[in-house]
Amino acid sequence: MLKAIEEPEMIDILEHDKLGAFCRHTHVAVKGAGAGPLAGLTFGVKDIYDIAGHKTGFGSPAWLETHEAASKTAPTVRRLLDAGADMIGKTHTDELTFSLNGENAHYGTPVNVNAPGRIPGGSSSGSAAAVAGGLCDFAIGSDTGGSVRAPASFCGIYGIRPTHGRVSLEGACPLAPTFDTAGWFARDPATFELVGRVLLGETRVAAPGRFLVAADAFAAAGTEVAKALEPALERLRERIGPMESVTLAKEGLPQWFQAFRVLQGAEIWAQHGAWVTRVKPDFGPGVKERMQWVSTIEPRAVSAAKILREDVTRRMSELLAGNAVLVLPTVPGIAPLRNTPAAALDDFRARAMSLLCIAGLARLPQVALPLVRLAGCPLGLSLVAARGGDMMLLALAGELA
Repeated sequence: MLKAIEEPEMIDILEHDKLGAFCRHTHVAVKGAGAGPLAGLTFGVKDIYDIAGHKTGFGSPAWLETHEAASKTAPTVRRLLDAGADMIGKTHTDELTFSLNGENAHYGTPVNVNAPGRIPGGSSSGSAAAVAGGLCDFAIGSDTGGSVRAPASFCGIYGIRPTHGRVSLEGACPLAPTFDTAGWFARDPATFELVGRVLLGETRVAAPGRFLVAADAFAAAGTEVAKALEPALERLRERIGPMESVTLAKEGLPQWFQAFRVLQGAEIWAQHGAWVTRVKPDFGPGVKERMQWVSTIEPRAVSAAKILREDVTRRMSELLAGNAVLVLPTVPGIAPLRNTPAAALDDFRARAMSLLCIAGLARLPQVALPLVRLAGCPLGLSLVAARGGDMMLLALAGELA
């Protein structure tokens, strides 16, 4: 039976965490089963997943104050514990996971050891910072709009957004359920894939078919990013041969992002609007303005966005048939500096979401790979597959390391 770690071990990660990656206000550590494929490994858990007998903070003091302790542990966390890994603590997240930055006005900003002075990315900020900083072997996050993929790129580690619905989110705080996924980070591809075998419950790996380069995604990322990623593309060509250039969005990727933004926002308000109205939380910058906006989304905008989403889903399904793999930049640049002015952050976020929304709209798996650096900082390249192609992407991550 799983049990809480005794007090001397329980405070150990907090004593060693100089990065501000782990939560002090919701700290809990749990021993794993002691045997299994993940035995000997340690992991952090984003503070949206329930641990029996403990409160889940969701990045918000108001949420923590207005919710009771969990009655059971989230199945995804329990699966990792049953596989032998030890959970050493809860990791920080942006408020209600509604940000890409990792700067929480209430709990601070975890340190990005691979890009000093820059944000770790969010909302899985603590999980990414903890893995990048060597505080744990892997960490669990969540990805709705890019909250694993962006931090993985910013921090120079591996990250995955799995096929939507593939990994259980039972016992996890929701943001926008038709976009929410349970993802994870690792520093090395072997651990990355091993965790995937446990969480996906699959060992079979399909062989990739065609490789496609998303020309409009590279154009949206800009010439500096495209040039920095060229050596990684050349490495791909050496391994797998020529790659076909494709254009994803005839409407333009900003239009895809607008549909994502409307649908995500409507779901967020449906999930949390009543609580926000009742409690009136003191949200930090960015989250406050976005939460005000989602309360104003009109039904006709949602209906139009749903139609575009289904068009995007059909388009991506056709492109990725036959185990095709799509190659694109993860985000349009390196991690922004901490305390970047709001207007500049909003501009970066919009450009980033034009890339990150692709997999979210079509419910696809995507891995972010730490293959290059730009201006001395990490920059990720991503691979996207059809629904269910998660293990193929994890295996490719290892081949390209």
